[in-house]
Amino acid sequence: MPMDWDDFKARKQGGGGGGGGIGPPQIRIPEFRMPNMKLPGVFFVVVAFALWLLSGIYIVGPDEQGIVLRYGAIARVASSGLNYHIPYPFETVFTPKVTEVKRIEIGFRTIDPGPPARYLDKPHESLMLTGDENMVDLDVIVQYRISDAVKYLFNVRNAQVTVGHAAEAAIRQVVGSKPIDEALTTGKGVIQVETMTEIQKVLNKYDSGLSVVAVQLQDVTPPKEVIQSFKDVASAREDKNRLINESQGYRNQVIPETRGKAAQVIRQAEAYRETKIRQARGDADRFLATLREYKKAPYITRKRLYLEMMKEVMPTVDKIILDKKNNSGVLPILSLKGDALKDLKR
Repeated sequence: MPMDWDDFKARKQGGGGGGGGIGPPQIRIPEFRMPNMKLPGVFFVVVAFALWLLSGIYIVGPDEQGIVLRYGAIARVASSGLNYHIPYPFETVFTPKVTEVKRIEIGFRTIDPGPPARYLDKPHESLMLTGDENMVDLDVIVQYRISDAVKYLFNVRNAQVTVGHAAEAAIRQVVGSKPIDEALTTGKGVIQVETMTEIQKVLNKYDSGLSVVAVQLQDVTPPKEVIQSFKDVASAREDKNRLINESQGYRNQVIPETRGKAAQVIRQAEAYRETKIRQARGDADRFLATLREYKKAPYITRKRLYLEMMKEVMPTVDKIILDKKNNSGVLPILSLKGDALKDLKR
């Protein structure tokens, strides 16, 4: 029977002589026996292993990109469709939507898209200082998407917060360089473009893998305390522009009309001048022709001129005929027309 270590030490200390020495202690190794597994247990292990292998099957959508990690490091980038990876804990998969356009709201939050839509105002985000030291209340929507899935997953911890902070800083910088008139009226398009550029610069500096799609100014108004005064100024400016446009329209109407009338008067004067010149030339030619005929036959020419003049004058004057044989009384010289003839009949 084998003895343990304590018995061995006791014998060694108490034993005297003797011919034979005591050897090293004997170590007993326990026997290992395979458990007697039944068929249902084996089947359960096989099914569990098959399910574990099947858990590596995954699908990457058409708007997604698959990023496979092996022990936390990037192993490969999977394309759209049915794919497989070594199941957890060896490999894990992320499938971010790279074509989805996300949005950030600055200055407000949408509570209910409606209709009717309901919003929650965030004045600590929307109140900004302009370049001419005026306050403006500005609401902005920033739209962005994932341009690089790997950078998006590993370089930025919270993309929504990062884009929001970058957008707020960029819009404050841009608005701070513009006067309030541009922010309220004509400069909105320029502010949107410049803000989009500044946000993209910040995201590129962070190597975030995000791309800004659009920046939209939703509502740009003065603060509530002075909004009525700004409305009065805007109304006066609109009236000024309206009057200027009306005066320009009247000018554009009157000037062509006046030019047309002036051209008409000039044409009439030129026609009258040509008429008088031609008439004078005709009279001169006729007088010279008469003079030539007069030199040829003075008496006949004078007689003809006299008769032509009488023919022209006599039909337009009243005529009195006197009888040389009976020229006594006033009857021969009375006008026998109208009321006078009636008086004589009476």
